[in-house]
Formats: sequence, C-alpha cells, structure tokens
Amino acid sequence: MAGAKAHAHFVQITREQAKLTPDGIAMWFEDRETTFHQLDERASQIANGLIDAGVTPGERVAFLGKNMDVYYEILFGVVKARGAMTGVNNRLAPPEIAYVVNDSEASVLCVSRDYFDAVDAIRAECPKLKTIIAIEGEHHGWLSFESWRDAQSPADPMLDNQDDDDVIQLYTSGTTGFPKGVQLSSANYQAFMERAFSLPWAKYETGERVMNAMPLFHVAGVNIGVLAVAQGAQTLILREVDPVLILKLVEEKKINHAFWVPAVILLLSQQPNFRDVDFSSLKQVSYGASPIAEDLLKEAVEVMGCGFTQLYGLTETIGAGTNLPNEGHDISKGKLRSCGVPWPGALVRTVDEKGEPTAAGEVGEIVIKAPFVMKGYWNKPEATADAIRDGWFHTGDAGYFDEDGYLYIHDRVKDMIVSGGENVYPAEVENAIFSHPDVADVAVIGIPSEKWGEEVKAFVVKKPGADPAPDSIIAFARERIAAYKVPKSVDFIDALPRNPSGKILRKDLREPYWKDQKRRVG
Repeated sequence: MAGAKAHAHFVQITREQAKLTPDGIAMWFEDRETTFHQLDERASQIANGLIDAGVTPGERVAFLGKNMDVYYEILFGVVKARGAMTGVNNRLAPPEIAYVVNDSEASVLCVSRDYFDAVDAIRAECPKLKTIIAIEGEHHGWLSFESWRDAQSPADPMLDNQDDDDVIQLYTSGTTGFPKGVQLSSANYQAFMERAFSLPWAKYETGERVMNAMPLFHVAGVNIGVLAVAQGAQTLILREVDPVLILKLVEEKKINHAFWVPAVILLLSQQPNFRDVDFSSLKQVSYGASPIAEDLLKEAVEVMGCGFTQLYGLTETIGAGTNLPNEGHDISKGKLRSCGVPWPGALVRTVDEKGEPTAAGEVGEIVIKAPFVMKGYWNKPEATADAIRDGWFHTGDAGYFDEDGYLYIHDRVKDMIVSGGENVYPAEVENAIFSHPDVADVAVIGIPSEKWGEEVKAFVVKKPGADPAPDSIIAFARERIAAYKVPKSVDFIDALPRNPSGKILRKDLREPYWKDQKRRVG
C-alpha cells in the first residue's frame, strides 16, 4: 500500500498525499476532478478562512448538504484549523436542524443550495451562528463558498494539532428524543485507520477507484473518503443514491471498491440491466448499517462476483466492531446470518445484566472496548458515563457468539429502530405524534420490512370523542420530524400494554410481527 502512513495524524493525511501523489486524482464528482495537491491546498485555504472568521481550536463547523466533493475540502480544512466538522443530517426537519446547530455551538455553517430555505427558516433560532457559507449558489448576506475559499492564502497554517482534538462530530438519535453529538478524535481515527488498513475490505491501492454513495452525515460515508485519501485512492462521490447511475459508473469508471447498505443493493438488483452490467473491476463490496436478506446477498455475490464484507459498528465506534470477511460468505460455512468476528485489536463481548461475559450461544448485550471508541457525547457527561463503563462501550444491541467466535445480532436492549440504515428512536416519533390534538397516547415500534429491514409503525390511543384518520397522524408527524422517522402505518388501540410501573411493553406490541422471523431485528 502506498499512501499516508497508517499512524499519521488525521491532519497529516492530505499533506502526505500531496507529497506522494500530487497529480493523482483524489476526488471525482459529476465529472469534476480534484488532485491530491489541490485537495491539500484548498484545505489550507479553508483553514485560513475559518481562522480569519474567528474559529478557535475545538470549535465546531457545521455542514448541511447533499454529498459533494467540497465536503472533504471543508473537513480537512476544519481539521487544519483545529476545529471539528459537524455533519448535519440533511433529512432532518428544520426544528431538528436547529437543534443540531445549536447543540454543537457551531459558529460557521456551510450549506448547499438545496437547504437554503431550511436555514432561512431557522436562522433566527441559532444565536451562536456567526457565518453562513453558501455552496453552489448565491444568497444575500451569506458568503459564496468558492469566492471565499479562493480569496484565502494557500499556505498551510501548520497549527499544533493534538491527538485529543475532536475532528468529526456526528449526531446520533437520542432515547429521550434529543440527538447526541458523538465526539470522534484524531486519536480515535488513527486507531481506526491502523486497524482498517489490515483488513482486506479497506485496503485500497494507490489509484484505485472507490465509490462513495453513502450520506456524508453518516460515519460510513465519511470513512470511505477518509480511507481512500489516506491511501492515495480516488473517491467517486455521488450526490445521492441513484441505482441507474451507480451501475453506469461501476462499468464506465471501473470501480474497484464500494460500500452499499442492503437497501441500495436491493435497488441495484431490481434494475432491469443488473445482470448485464460488467462488474469485473469490482474487488470488494462492503455492506452494513442494517441486516441483509440471505437471498439478496446470494444473488449479489453471484452477479457481482467479487469479495463481500459485512461490517457491524456504530457511530460511537467510528463504524468499527466486527466484520464478516469474504470467507464467511461461503454458504457452506453457515455464517451468512452472522455479522462476523471482532476487528484486530478490538475486544467485543456479550455481557449479562451484571456485566459478566455470557457463554457461547447465550444472548447478552454487545459491548466493545477499543481505542476507536468515541471520546464521549458532546456536553453530555452523564450519557457518556452511562454508555462507556470501565472502558467498555455499551451498544444497546443484544447478541451472542457461536462456538467459532462469530457474533450474531439477536435483538436490541434499547428500543431503537434501524430503517434503511437510519437510526430511529421511538421517543422521537412518539414526541412528535403526542402533540396531535386527537392523540391520548402513542407507542412506536419497528416491524419487518423487506425493503428497509425495519419500518416504523405507530399505535395510537384516541382521545375521547376524537376519530383521526391514520393519514392525518402521519402528515402531522411529517411536519415535525425527518421523513425516514415518520410511521409508515398507524393502528388505533384502546390502551397500550404497560407493566406495573407504567412502562410501555413494546415487546408485546412487536411480538406478532416478529414471531415468525429468524432474528428479532430487521
């Protein structure tokens, strides 16, 4: 592998590649190419612009937009300024966007043209936001990205970056309805890269082509580009998931590596030309974020004819934890339902309620100890202490190891729903629905979905004398929360099942939908 050394500090990634392969193509986006030299120089320009704008070490710079090449320019620029990049989920409703911007205390927001109206709607609610930079368009009162960037000095500021510096802050849904900012440090990423480079799925050779169609507000999307730049590979960035374009680029651009969530693999398999595409350049397809149907996986392996790796991890672990390698996809081994074995240098266990390790075949909560586990939740010490105990990160997922050391996801200790790779906590949805004038009580669960793994379903108790239609409940929720969190269906119920202390018994609501499933999550 030629490229930035695995032990290099995050801030050194573009510097190293600018020296090693200055004229190599780092980024491809809608026929626009950026060399490694240009990427490093633009990162320096952005860093200088941010420093001039008053960004100080540790400060957050937010990004709201669809996938684009300039995201990585901004990311590496923010790190050169010793700031932390805060990716804002572009699928959030305006009130949720405002929450993330305010919680992160971002003073600068970079926003693409698709979200100008959303930012206009919340601007007055974000008092700490001093500078807004418009990407791919002009907006009165905001800086124009390219003009602002190009007016800055290309000299690298060469600040004294530290291993403990936060480099990326991503938001994960919260059990109380409020998202939590996950602090990922330079040291976390150093540990992540050192281990990723030892695994076949993440070994990119200099000049190889890596497709990035995953959203850049997700850790998987971020990681694809970071790993590629760190190894001198080219990242081909898609603005959004487009199955027709994906198949076209795989063939035309001779893609070597790709990460696709199961919902995307399903979309590809449904295209009429799926079996006619030339996949011969593909070396490796990685997938994760939600389980995959066995029949779909078998078809993908047959048609694409390359290596497949399943990845299990969380934002709090930079997406790392376990991986089911190529050999695990051999049908004769019977491991297709497993999410694999622990990453090198990572300890992964299942534990009982007392924190004691469970035996093979015995279900327990999955816990992870590794140097890539997050520094903590931003400004939430109690949540951090609850999640990381004695160095072990408690995932909230339940699973078991077989006799061969392969991990199987069984259920969730918490109530989180994973729909199409997006985390949804019932509390978020319930809070949105509960304010409906005709709703007396509500509970939300995830039910099986062939397309999404799980989909959101709401059970509503009507107020006396009220008779709302399911569509009105759904429409009401859509105005308040992101579309992917909105229930796909609503059932009315006389009373919610509760235990003696009043806690909703979600398992009782879920049981009829999952009783015939081989696993208890999607």
